[in-house]
Amino acid sequence: MHDNASSADLAASVKILVAGGFGVGKTTMVSSVSEVAPLRTEETITELSAGVDDLSGVESKTTTTVALDFGRITLDESLVLYLFGTPGQDRFWFLWDELVRGALGAVVLADTRRLENSFAAIDFFERRGVLFTVAVNCFDNAQGYTTDEVRDALDLDVGTPVVLCDARDRESCKSVLITLVEHLIVQASASVA
Repeated sequence: MHDNASSADLAASVKILVAGGFGVGKTTMVSSVSEVAPLRTEETITELSAGVDDLSGVESKTTTTVALDFGRITLDESLVLYLFGTPGQDRFWFLWDELVRGALGAVVLADTRRLENSFAAIDFFERRGVLFTVAVNCFDNAQGYTTDEVRDALDLDVGTPVVLCDARDRESCKSVLITLVEHLIVQASASVA
């Protein structure tokens, strides 16, 4: 071992996807929690998206992710998470098949004002056997729901974690990621036993 090797160089690296529907806060989450300047592939929403992209509930949105967002967070000296935020628009979903390769788990970010937009992401991960946590981004003008109400509305397995968060808040997003990592560890331990 080199004396000048940092603990980050020795830490386990884990790929995590941050997914969900259009406008749920994926870019915001990756940006707020990343310890490095996040890579973003955002473009301005133009008139060309009219009739193609559903802006219902996010009419004030002016940019959209067209490939991915990328960030990194070191949870402790032994674990570094590499975050890949997916595009939310249906027309960019072909990228999800590439982004999911090598991912250990995912966060499905949800917006209770448009909860139906979460079903496609949940189905994507369930079909591929990728473990995930649902994180409800609590927007200021959204009606509050309990995690049990969200679990029931999304018809989730009782073992799938559902947490409330604020995608703008670093500690809130970090808590979501810790919940996901703990879920991955419990599931891995159960499969070994």
